[in-house]
Amino acid sequence: MSEKNTTLPSLKPRKRLIKTSTTTNVHYGKTPAQRTVRELLNNGFINLDKPAGPTSHQVVAWVKEILEIDKAGHGGTLDPAVTGVLPVALGDGARALQVLLVAGKEYVALMKLHKEAEEKKIREVCNSFVGEISQMPPLRSAVKRMRRTREVYYLEILEIHGREVLFRVGCQAGTYIRTLCVDIGKKLGCGAQLVELRRTRVGNITEDSAVSLQDLKDAYVFWKEDGDDVELRKTILSTERLLEVVPKIIVRDSAIDALCHGANLAIPGVVEIDDMKAGEIAAVLSLKGEGVALVKMKVPSVQVIEKDTGICASLERVLMNKGTYPSIWKKT
Repeated sequence: MSEKNTTLPSLKPRKRLIKTSTTTNVHYGKTPAQRTVRELLNNGFINLDKPAGPTSHQVVAWVKEILEIDKAGHGGTLDPAVTGVLPVALGDGARALQVLLVAGKEYVALMKLHKEAEEKKIREVCNSFVGEISQMPPLRSAVKRMRRTREVYYLEILEIHGREVLFRVGCQAGTYIRTLCVDIGKKLGCGAQLVELRRTRVGNITEDSAVSLQDLKDAYVFWKEDGDDVELRKTILSTERLLEVVPKIIVRDSAIDALCHGANLAIPGVVEIDDMKAGEIAAVLSLKGEGVALVKMKVPSVQVIEKDTGICASLERVLMNKGTYPSIWKKT
């Protein structure tokens, strides 16, 4: 019997292909670790532990108030009663949030059956929901109610106590756990409902490193009043952490400004590239590890290694501000 999968697809390691070797100019850009607190406030994110009660929108509003900033956004709405991991991007960091759509999510859910059921049957039915499933969004949802497919990567029962079932589930973004519980109950023939839900992971962002709103407030006050940035730097992370869930392309300094101005990625600009297929979304990084752009591969990475000319990826989203690196490309 094969070992059960308990890992989100986006976390599986990829082979790195080396096309060439080059250096970076120390006078332009900087490694994410070198950013000042002010720079992080305009291009960082917080792994926030959302409390039960407020909406995700309200939590983001509180973050903006605490940090005295104008712009912030969250990656993946949680219902008011749901707790757990809520990535909140600050300022320009919101540009990177779309990568979380392919990251996958993990939840721990408490489901209550309406009637008693045999443990063996409960485990069999829950296991049958691993893989591609069809769901109808609940009545109170932000999307149009039409049946759609989503993938459940793993579903692990942690405990069964009477009619209460505690389980951990890893799934594609946009999967409704409340609906999943109802569907499990229907298949069991006894009915079921979601009682409590906590999100424990969004891609590589886990609850282990999540911070509370009070933690954020304290860290900001320490920095603002005493100049002590140690705790705030632990709380506000670089947006490059979000990019860890997608394959990477490392490019030359000379390719960066063209991308920032909307150009597609040309093969001569590539230094290193993760193994991937055509059609995949990838993050373009500088040699210093800075997020430059999100692109969609037009060819598999092996062709990028083999060829010396042509376009290898189309631009999806610019992450870096224009002028961070010098413009040494020709406009046509």
